[in-house]
Amino acid sequence: MVAALEVKDLSTSFRTDDGIVQAVSGVSFRLEPGSTLGVVGESGSGKSVTFLTVMGLVDPRQATVRGSVLLQGEEMLGASQSRMRQIRGRTIGMIFQDPMTSLNPVKTIGWQLQEAVLIHQDVSKKEARKQAIDILKEVEIPRADQRVDDYPHQFSGGMRQRVMIAMALINNPEILIADEPTTALDVTTQAQILRLMKKLQAEHETAIVMITHDLGVVAELADHVIVMYGGKVVEQANVDDLFVKPEMPYTWGLLGSLPRLNATGARLDQIPGQPPSLLNPPSGCPFHPRCEFVMSICRTELPGLDLSTVGNDHRFRCHLDEESRTRIWNQKKAALVNEDAA
Repeated sequence: MVAALEVKDLSTSFRTDDGIVQAVSGVSFRLEPGSTLGVVGESGSGKSVTFLTVMGLVDPRQATVRGSVLLQGEEMLGASQSRMRQIRGRTIGMIFQDPMTSLNPVKTIGWQLQEAVLIHQDVSKKEARKQAIDILKEVEIPRADQRVDDYPHQFSGGMRQRVMIAMALINNPEILIADEPTTALDVTTQAQILRLMKKLQAEHETAIVMITHDLGVVAELADHVIVMYGGKVVEQANVDDLFVKPEMPYTWGLLGSLPRLNATGARLDQIPGQPPSLLNPPSGCPFHPRCEFVMSICRTELPGLDLSTVGNDHRFRCHLDEESRTRIWNQKKAALVNEDAA
């Protein structure tokens, strides 16, 4: 089966006054039709830049891009701007992190949705308006036939995010890229948005990329996960394998920092230090300056993306041997269980 999206050895660097910023380095993954890929990592790990590159939204005057981006088998890197405009919004939709800066404040919601339809479909303005109202109903905007004429400032944060989902889905794209779509929302609204995305995915059979720093969101939505750090993929697996047997110390740190319902009053674990500068990245393993299990080889040699003995196509970067990784993770898992039971 041809992948909905296949990225091979993608690298993106930016020229700045201070030097070259290597924002993405050697990223590869597959997104199957109808599936959900979770992309996890701290701010500055390269998540958003990876998919801005996929969408052709990095400035070619400032950026150098290498690798391959296959959209249903068609190479997108090097495609003309007119071809990319055909693809964006029609084949790939994108939900950006902040709907208030993504929506035009002086145009009505209906005008903006209709514009998306008229660019990609040969229909009348009347039909475009009907589609706008229909998709607002589908994303559960109450009184959609009236609110279609409202402006973005007249909507709450959660409702604006629903509008952004509607705009991304109105042309029925085959791939939806969601960049931190629930970050600015309260937990109740976040749960509603995630439930809505699952419902719409089932109805439209859309493949979803969920970019997030929240492993709870990944557990809720994703089929497969890639963990990024320092512009590189450091672990990739199906979602069950990642939570049952993570192999990379950075992933252990992310899992340890998750709030747990039964650990009342307990302090959250934190990963010491700061993410690396992509202007001057560390040699060897990008995580070694923050890793409590660092060895001398970690400082000089980048680990390969090795295949785990646990799980299907579970790959990770780490110089620790299998016995050490298993022992350490079992200790960490036992500590988490004991905290929850306390």
